[in-house]
Amino acid sequence: MSVNLQKGQKVDLRKSDGGKLTRVLVGLGWDEADAQGKGKGLFRSLFKGPAQDIDCDASAFLCKENKLKAMGDIVYFGNLTHESGAVQHMGDNLTGEGEGDDEQIAVELSRLPSYYNKIVFVVNIYQAKQRHQHFGMIRNAYIRICDDKGVEMCRYNLSENYDNMTAMIFGEMVLEGSTWKFNAIGEPTTDNDLTELSSHFR
Repeated sequence: MSVNLQKGQKVDLRKSDGGKLTRVLVGLGWDEADAQGKGKGLFRSLFKGPAQDIDCDASAFLCKENKLKAMGDIVYFGNLTHESGAVQHMGDNLTGEGEGDDEQIAVELSRLPSYYNKIVFVVNIYQAKQRHQHFGMIRNAYIRICDDKGVEMCRYNLSENYDNMTAMIFGEMVLEGSTWKFNAIGEPTTDNDLTELSSHFR
């Protein structure tokens, strides 16, 4: 049964039988709020005018000793597969339309070099400041972790007011001993691009 996490909550990532995971799929989803900001979801905004396409981009930062040591350790729409082959971005969604996950990142834990101890999952709005867009225009945002059979193990739904915030640190997978754990973060930032966002971890 999937665990619904609260902000700051951490959970072990194990198979339903308690066995060690070799692969996980990280799904991230979001919807645009309607033009009047009256969406039924968790995000609301007071912006006026016609609905706008909002291009949110999910990325993963592979960290050594809790730090992002190289730009090549960022997996995103411009670098879909990490050089180790262990982390793969499954493709860019330009609008957030459609049911289910908008973007997915697959992590082959068995192939991940041992010197990586943390993977941080973030989402930023492409050209947010230029397009005058922010996370207050988004609703129903979440991150979820599925096991190697596609069964959801945990989910974290973002539920706060994120007006004027242009990027989000959704959560992180952290290796503690021999066990990977997922930590629900939900920390917004005003970073305008991936370079700015990654500076928090360098």
